[in-house]
Amino acid sequence: MSGGRGDQDVYGTAEDVHLRIDTSKPHTARVWNYWLGGRDNYEVDRETGDQIRALHPGIGEYARADRRFLREAVTYLAREAGIRQFLDIGTGLPTADNTHEVAQRVAPESRVVYVDNDPIVLVHAQALLTGTGKGSTHYLDCDLRDVGAILERAAETLDFGEPVGLILLGVVIFIEDDEEAHGIVRQLLDALPSGSHLVLSHTISSPGMPDVDDAVAFWNANGTPKLTQRTPEQIERYFDGLELLEPGVVSCSRWQPGSSLGVPDVAMFGGVGRKP
Repeated sequence: MSGGRGDQDVYGTAEDVHLRIDTSKPHTARVWNYWLGGRDNYEVDRETGDQIRALHPGIGEYARADRRFLREAVTYLAREAGIRQFLDIGTGLPTADNTHEVAQRVAPESRVVYVDNDPIVLVHAQALLTGTGKGSTHYLDCDLRDVGAILERAAETLDFGEPVGLILLGVVIFIEDDEEAHGIVRQLLDALPSGSHLVLSHTISSPGMPDVDDAVAFWNANGTPKLTQRTPEQIERYFDGLELLEPGVVSCSRWQPGSSLGVPDVAMFGGVGRKP
């Protein structure tokens, strides 16, 4: 079955979805969309985005680097690792080079399931996240914490007997407790077979980037949902038991298999690991 799912029991009516959109507070998905040059945001998001950019002028590159990391990682999984199934949790608002677009350029038969619980993402996903004729693209309205529901519903599209690319970009940051966050990632990985890959990115705290800490503090005081920074060493823990691909857990601006790009670091680190 191609295209996005439109079942009312999954999504509710369009009116129900729009009622869930709170335009009185900035939301991370919409602010991120603004930094990436998108139009799916409100004045409150743009004002907050500009205030954060004043505290951390490099925030636009921060967002673009995470997007490049997604493109590089998914291309590698589809082309080099032969992955044909992707579970992308915390997808955010659709922009250019979404997971299904990247994967299906390499392998048109790729199947992709997106998961998010932001109603504005839902509205756009129904319209924009459509697959090729050979592949399929589906959307689930679920919270990252509800691992059982994600796996049960994703299994309607994905075959968990075959390797899966698990995409967790900038989403574990919204789980404050370290053990809970690690446990969620482990539960997801435990459900996937050998040959599956984890692609994960996370905001870092760094003594060399004090403006990042200021920007995060401002966001947590004004935006929703609040986020948690972690050190690169803490991020590496998510890859425990996996075969971590080169160049390891690094700035998303420098992640590319077999090379190190000569570009400045950003405070979003990512890595890719293979389940043995």
